[in-house]
Amino acid sequence: MPDDPHSAPRHPAEFGRAAVPEADGRLDAAAFHRNHAAISEILVNLLASHTGHVLEIGSGTGQHAVAFARLLPGVTWWPTDADDAHLRSIEAWRKHEGLANVMPPVRLDAAEADWRLEELGLPPWYTVIFCANVIHISPWRVAEGLFAGANRHLRAGGELHLYGPFRRDGVHNAPSNEAFDRSLRRQNPEWGVRDTADLNALARKNNLKPWHVHELPANNAVLTFQQSWW
Repeated sequence: MPDDPHSAPRHPAEFGRAAVPEADGRLDAAAFHRNHAAISEILVNLLASHTGHVLEIGSGTGQHAVAFARLLPGVTWWPTDADDAHLRSIEAWRKHEGLANVMPPVRLDAAEADWRLEELGLPPWYTVIFCANVIHISPWRVAEGLFAGANRHLRAGGELHLYGPFRRDGVHNAPSNEAFDRSLRRQNPEWGVRDTADLNALARKNNLKPWHVHELPANNAVLTFQQSWW
């Protein structure tokens, strides 16, 4: 375990090994190929009739952005990330796929108190905020910033969708997730599989109603929260 959390790796070792850049900067993450079909099925069922803007927090390689935007032509997808290599990859995938409803990526650190979206050229309001595989590989303050930002920037009745592994009321739902949690905490003590009870409490603090848990393969899930300040 690192003595200084700030010296710990920014991304898990598995992600780094899997993301091999193409000549144009596109990264290809193994996790995308394992999970995108299952997530796509959930998102299409939830969002097929939606229009408007989707803000993605922590877009990573950009593969999710182009895959989901292709299946949801009625929405405009706004990818963001805080990592330079990821931003290059997102833009490379956007250009490679040529989708008119995927906007250029923008640097955004979800932990910041004010996302300053309009200063960054982004819309202030969103129908959906989507975030996959982020909060377990980032400090808890990122989850806090994510829910606070969703409170500020979701339209009335808008939805926050989180994909990843989750503990359920203090209990891991599979031995593999428990082992994964230990591995993450060894890499960085600020990381770890988050508990749905903690996330639900954070949601309620930010006027978001825990709405549904969509169970997915490999002991992962999509958690859906709905804006309820209205």
